[in-house]
Amino acid sequence: MYKVFVNDKPIILTTEVEKESKFKNYLLKSVDIRKVIKELNTTSIKEVRLVHHKEDKLLKLFLKKLPNVVAGGGKVINKKGEVLFIFRNGKWDLPKGRTEKKESIEVSALREVEEETGVIGLEIIKPLDTTYHIFKRNSRFRIKITYWFEMTSDFDGEFKPEESEGITKVAWLNSEEQQEALKNSYANIRSLI
Repeated sequence: MYKVFVNDKPIILTTEVEKESKFKNYLLKSVDIRKVIKELNTTSIKEVRLVHHKEDKLLKLFLKKLPNVVAGGGKVINKKGEVLFIFRNGKWDLPKGRTEKKESIEVSALREVEEETGVIGLEIIKPLDTTYHIFKRNSRFRIKITYWFEMTSDFDGEFKPEESEGITKVAWLNSEEQQEALKNSYANIRSLI
């Protein structure tokens, strides 16, 4: 099973058909994905389930429905156990961004975290879950596939929010502050924290 978010509503990729209750089932192979996106954005439906009989084909078939954008990002933890957050376009988020040509996903993730926050001395500890969400750019829907990594840094200098990317604040947040920030964040980010 996979979850792909349209805003904070999930599209569930699954092999199981369940009785509909506040969600709808569609066959993955024949679904009109734009219709599904519109339905999630304009109705009270809580989620959509796209069904296919072969689990190993779910993601591959879905990713063919829209252009893909690959990104790397980081959940950075300092020596106090605080997590690095950014405030972008009115929401709390974790730093991430698109990969560049011939760049490994790990290098992308490290570069993007540094560019968006000014934090240096980053080290990847381990990969985290990959997240998927649908967004619109230039009147076209796309699927962003973000590969996340847990990172550490002892950085205690001045943050440099990448304002050209809509980032107005960068902060280390403790557990209590994280819970507050997650109330104004994205479902994908909540799943990582």
